[in-house]
Amino acid sequence: MPRFVYILASRPHGAIYIGSATDLRRRVSHHQSGAVKAHTRRYGIHTLVWFEHHADPAEARLREHRLKRWRRAWKEALIAEYNPQWQDITAHIPD
Repeated sequence: MPRFVYILASRPHGAIYIGSATDLRRRVSHHQSGAVKAHTRRYGIHTLVWFEHHADPAEARLREHRLKRWRRAWKEALIAEYNPQWQDITAHIPD
């Protein structure tokens, strides 16, 4: 089953969260509604700023874990490469 790796942010250059999900649209909705407790709810992290699709779930999990270990500057550069304004890109999630 295909899987997405994604980054949510509270604001441009603010708090971020990295995760993965099979149904990205539903997962982002959970974050935005506050249904997900912990870090994202506490810091108001609800804007989808980056994502990528992986056909192999194991590859997606590996990518997620690697991104979590990246330096903050590298994560910000990754986001800025595809979304320089850190705008919500939820509408760009493929069906």
